[in-house]
Amino acid sequence: MDERIAGLETPESCKRFAKNAEDRGYPELARKARRRAIEIRAEDAEGRHGAGSEVEKEVLQAVYAYEEVRTRKNGRRTPATRTWQMIDRHGILHAVERAVNRKSDPIGYSALVEMGMRDLAFEAIVLRHPDSFSSETIERARQRLKDWNV
Repeated sequence: MDERIAGLETPESCKRFAKNAEDRGYPELARKARRRAIEIRAEDAEGRHGAGSEVEKEVLQAVYAYEEVRTRKNGRRTPATRTWQMIDRHGILHAVERAVNRKSDPIGYSALVEMGMRDLAFEAIVLRHPDSFSSETIERARQRLKDWNV
C-alpha cells in the first residue's frame, strides 16, 4: 500500500486526500484513499457487530462500500440502514445469505465496479469464503456474477 494512504487514520482524512488526488489528476490514488476510508470504518465497527472472522470483516467493508455508493448517488451521506438492521437482527453471515438470496441488485454491483471495489460485492465475498455459506447461497452468488458478466 502507498505509504501516504497507509498513513491516513480517519475516514475524513481519507476523504480529503481522495478529493485532492482527484483534483490533481490521480484517480487511482483517490480510489485507494476511498478504499482506506472503508477499511477504517469497518475496523471501527468490528466490535459493535461482533466481527471475529475474516469473512465477517470483509462483509463490514462491503456494507461501508455500499454506503459509499449510495452517498455518491444521492449527493449526501446515506447509511445502509436496512442492511445494518438485518445484521443486528440476524448476524453478519445470515444477513449476507438473506441479501444474496433476495432479488438481484445489478445497479449496486455496477456502482461498486465503477469505484474499483467489485471484490466487495456480497456475491464475491460468498465465493471467496464458501465454507461460511450454504450451497444455495454459493450457487446464487455464482449465478448472479455470471449474469452480471463477471
